[in-house]
Amino acid sequence: MSRQSTSPGFISVITLLFTALTALYLLIGGAWLLSLGGSAYYVVTGVVLLGVSWLLYRRNQAALVLYALVLVGTAIWALWESGTDFWALAPRSGVLVVFGVWLLLLVSWRLDAPRKLGVTSLVGALVIWAGVLVYAGFNDPQTINGTLSAAVGTPAANPNGIDPADWPVYGRTQEGTRYSPLQQITPENVKNLQVAWTFRTGDMKGPNDPVEITNEVTPIKIGDLLYLCSPHQILFALDAKTGEQKWKFDPKLQPDPSFQHVTCRGESYVDLSASAATAESVAPASDAASAATVASSANGACTRRIYLPVNDGHLYALDAQTGERCAGFGNNGDLDLQHAQPVTTPGMYEPTSPPIVTNKVIIVAGAVEDNFSTREPSGVIRGFDVRTGELLWVFDSGAQDPNKIPGVGEHYTLNSPNSWAPAAYDAKLDIVYLPMGVTTPDIWGGNRTPLQERYASGLLALHASTGKLAWFYQTAHHDLWDMDQPSQPTLADITDKDGKTVPVVYAPAKTGNLFVLDRRTGTLVVPAPEMPVPQGAAPGDHVSPTQPFSDLTFRPKKLLTDADMWGATMYDQLVCRVMFHKLRYEGTFTPPSLQGTLVFPGNLGMFEWGGIAVDTDRQVAVANPIALPFVSRLIPRGPATRWSRSRARRGAARKLASSRNTACRTA
Repeated sequence: MSRQSTSPGFISVITLLFTALTALYLLIGGAWLLSLGGSAYYVVTGVVLLGVSWLLYRRNQAALVLYALVLVGTAIWALWESGTDFWALAPRSGVLVVFGVWLLLLVSWRLDAPRKLGVTSLVGALVIWAGVLVYAGFNDPQTINGTLSAAVGTPAANPNGIDPADWPVYGRTQEGTRYSPLQQITPENVKNLQVAWTFRTGDMKGPNDPVEITNEVTPIKIGDLLYLCSPHQILFALDAKTGEQKWKFDPKLQPDPSFQHVTCRGESYVDLSASAATAESVAPASDAASAATVASSANGACTRRIYLPVNDGHLYALDAQTGERCAGFGNNGDLDLQHAQPVTTPGMYEPTSPPIVTNKVIIVAGAVEDNFSTREPSGVIRGFDVRTGELLWVFDSGAQDPNKIPGVGEHYTLNSPNSWAPAAYDAKLDIVYLPMGVTTPDIWGGNRTPLQERYASGLLALHASTGKLAWFYQTAHHDLWDMDQPSQPTLADITDKDGKTVPVVYAPAKTGNLFVLDRRTGTLVVPAPEMPVPQGAAPGDHVSPTQPFSDLTFRPKKLLTDADMWGATMYDQLVCRVMFHKLRYEGTFTPPSLQGTLVFPGNLGMFEWGGIAVDTDRQVAVANPIALPFVSRLIPRGPATRWSRSRARRGAARKLASSRNTACRTA
């Protein structure tokens, strides 16, 4: 058996089969691609490889010369299409270069003499490719080289009085800066870091959990204690130095596969003694009695509290030292967020992000299940008394009067836009900034009302103490792409061209735009002109004629082409190029379609729930954009449709829309 596998006949047969089959694949697939308006390279290469296959069959050394021309021609074409981007060159060259080495080492000496010209030509072509790939490996055109001073200037003011060693809220400050002023770890000593301790929550995916169960928590640290929640919202308090568990609280979440996800991004902390002092110092005369009451009640149990949102629609208040429920809050420390919801099915309304806590109010929002029905829970935003859990105000974004609190027997508005990501808070202005989502279904808007679109997919600013509207800026009009605001806004003070200090809010968007607004008024600080976008919505829907495009942006600089499609090899890259041409794509905000639309950037965003960070000492912002596409294909609802039948069984009453990821990626 081993003698047969190493015989000249076997090598020759394998070589001929590979060459001929590759040639036919490229010829047929390339002709399909060419008919769709794509590159002619694959057809030309397929024809030439058929010639190589014939010459190999004839044992003619011209096969090596012709194959060398394929390699050189491919190098010229690949550099023209993708430049010196290594990861774009690799799939274009990998198979061909490896097969060239195969021909040189195992086949060339089997051909009829003379072989010098063929061998020399092939060696030269392989050397060219080796040089191209080595150069590309060390010269990535995607890299933008620059320098950033390591020197730290005068530390920024610390109006919140946060201990430098603490991280007391989700974004370290309620402004969402995500910056620590500690300087012990440096670029020089970071390599010497060692694991100090490891803690395992033991919270694993269970048989009744949905597919999506994620560990997205940002722990908070106050003093000697570190607090973190696991995916099932089990809250742990640990000794920050040793990792020793001090206490844990298990809300006994009972999810089932109908939940969209099981996620905990974090919890919130408040020191009511500090809040009481602040309340007394800032309270007007008319509120003096109220402030005194705050101070009095703060001196008892649960002075320092942790507020934990849970995916079944509850909010727990716990003593930060012991983990015991705060008896005076809600119902023995449990606040039912399902109250007055029009739909109370567990898992359809899920608070997944830590609430904003002021010295008076806990501001709670939450996610609703995507793309299940048009009769879903309300995305209402609510303000509760920080000590008792009493409802103080509401902002129901889909209601005629967003601030109307439902009476007995009344409910919040069905399917109003929600705010699922963490919010930010300016204590001086007493304004909370909430990233807003879109009415479900995400990619079909034919049945949306003007009220449902009024506060959708944008940044909502509310007066934190009253819930009254301060301003709203919409970042995606009539959103058909799930381009909601995905992350905590970040507040910072910048200097404008006139030398004036302007308090701004940064709103990162999935499109890659960074909207910069005066956080007092909502007016743009960095221009974001309205620009025309592709038209032609699916039957029964419409598309906004323009969308805002910020001048501060990470969005793609040019439209995608089939040359941007990536595959691990030339074979799957060809398939992806064909898929690209079969989809509708005219740039950002190309409408969803029955044909299928390539949405890039996709709904995983260029920015997601991580947001940005701001070094307040050096006035530097740090961002981590990603670029993933997705395919949006609308399926008409009807009795003959499998999707419709399955959704009908679940009680859905909407136009059906499906979003799905594709295996192809952009280079």
